[in-house]
Amino acid sequence: MADSHSAVMEPEAVVEAKKQAQRDKPKRQPRYHVMLWDDSEHTFDYVISMLQQLFGHTFERAFQLAKQVDSTGCAICLTTTKEHAELKRDQIHAFGKDPLASKCAGSMSASIEADI
Repeated sequence: MADSHSAVMEPEAVVEAKKQAQRDKPKRQPRYHVMLWDDSEHTFDYVISMLQQLFGHTFERAFQLAKQVDSTGCAICLTTTKEHAELKRDQIHAFGKDPLASKCAGSMSASIEADI
C-alpha cells in the first residue's frame, strides 16, 4: 500500500518542481526596434557615419542600412530592450545636422517600435 501511495505522490512532486522552476526562470524583456526614417536633407556620408558612431556598425552594414532607408523610407538599426532603444533614438535625434548638406536643418528622425 505504501508503494502505490508513493507512486501517486511522485508525479505531483515532479509537476510542482517544474512549476517552481518556471517561476524561478527570469522573464525575457520585450524587444524594441530602433527605426531610422528617410528624409531628403541628409547625405549618405552623414547616415553612414552616424550609424558607425552610434551603433558600432561596420562601414558595409552602415552603407546597407543607408541604402535601405533611402529606398524603402526606413530601416531597423537595432533591436534591443526598451530603455536601450529609447537611448539610441535620443542619440539619433541629438546627433545634429549634416555639415555636408547646406539645406539640412537638424538631425534625422527615429522612433522605436515593439518587436511583435
